[in-house]
Amino acid sequence: MQGIATFPVPVPAAGPLAGLRVIELGQLIAGPFAARTLADFGAEVVKIEPPGTGDPLRQWRMLKDGTSVWWQVQSRNKRSLALDLREPEAQAIVRQLATEADVLIENFRPGAMEGWGLGPESLHALNPSLVMLRISGYGQTGPYRDRPGFGVVAEAMGGLRHLTGEPGRVPVRVGVSIGDTLASLHGVIGVLLALQHRHATTSPAMPKGQGQVIDVALYEAVFNCMESLLPEYSAFGAVREAAGSALPGIAPTNAYRCSDGYAIVAGNGDSIFRRLMQCIGRADLAADPALASNAGRVAQVQMIDAAIGDWAASRTVAEVLAALEAAHVPAGRIYTVADIAADPHYAARGMLQPTPQADGSALMLPGFVPKLSATPASHRRAAPALGEDSDAVLREMGLNDEQIASLRSRGIVG
Repeated sequence: MQGIATFPVPVPAAGPLAGLRVIELGQLIAGPFAARTLADFGAEVVKIEPPGTGDPLRQWRMLKDGTSVWWQVQSRNKRSLALDLREPEAQAIVRQLATEADVLIENFRPGAMEGWGLGPESLHALNPSLVMLRISGYGQTGPYRDRPGFGVVAEAMGGLRHLTGEPGRVPVRVGVSIGDTLASLHGVIGVLLALQHRHATTSPAMPKGQGQVIDVALYEAVFNCMESLLPEYSAFGAVREAAGSALPGIAPTNAYRCSDGYAIVAGNGDSIFRRLMQCIGRADLAADPALASNAGRVAQVQMIDAAIGDWAASRTVAEVLAALEAAHVPAGRIYTVADIAADPHYAARGMLQPTPQADGSALMLPGFVPKLSATPASHRRAAPALGEDSDAVLREMGLNDEQIASLRSRGIVG
């Protein structure tokens, strides 16, 4: 073995997906995030990436010893097999792996897999029980299917970007690749649903059940989270616009300036609103029947926001939050990553995982979500070096050392 070593953790849980065999053919974010989620919960994931360069995520953002620290999150619990998918012999290896796999994940542009002879029709002929997750910008069908699509474009097409930022200013992006992540999570849901269907369709003729294709479009994953956006337009012709830190139609909920920063306050429940008004010394507003329901508060949201803002302006964030906590009003500060790393609740919930690295240092990685009481996720191995597991995976497939050496000498395997 070479490159990044693996490190034992105390009694790692097998996870609910132990024994599930997954092939990951994607790169960057959407496909690999879905595979990582399955891997965290016990699936055996073989990540296939191009020799020499590997997944471009290895070089994204901040590098430590030449490799992105993001890579350590995205590829934990995976094995790396370096294959040049442009070569027929590499394609044949994938087909052989797919014959025994449970799930295959890819996020190439539609048609790429078919061009390599790895489309659903070909793979299901070899393994009709295979669950195939396909994530792309616009989906496998429709007039836009062949367009290149990234998460940031999907966020715009899905309706999210129009709502971010301050009214009348340039729409801003969320500071992470939320479109890709939403597509990944929808993909994981699809995989679990398809596995349940597979379990329900077992028969003597098909002992592992029936596989299927899961088609996730990035823009649709974003659109699926847009709440009442479409029905409001359908019923009223209303086009929701950006509203800064507020949430239109729900009041009060906003970011309020304090003497040393901002506090997020969500006082939009009827009884919560009354407690909030009592807390800020506005018993008159708490007792006002016109403000007893959300509709009435929305009609006077500027006055309510001004009252809360006046109260918060002369207090520190800590003072505001202490008062609202005592009044049982949902509120919080705006965290930086430094706040997250120092927060005792994050630590108590296992969301800050110090993970040993090959050089002996410890890298803090995010913990696991969701938390299962009987079969939790675990960190079983560190993210692999490029091609770290190529020889082992190929030997498991039945190739001998001479065959592997031949493939490696011709650049088909890395």
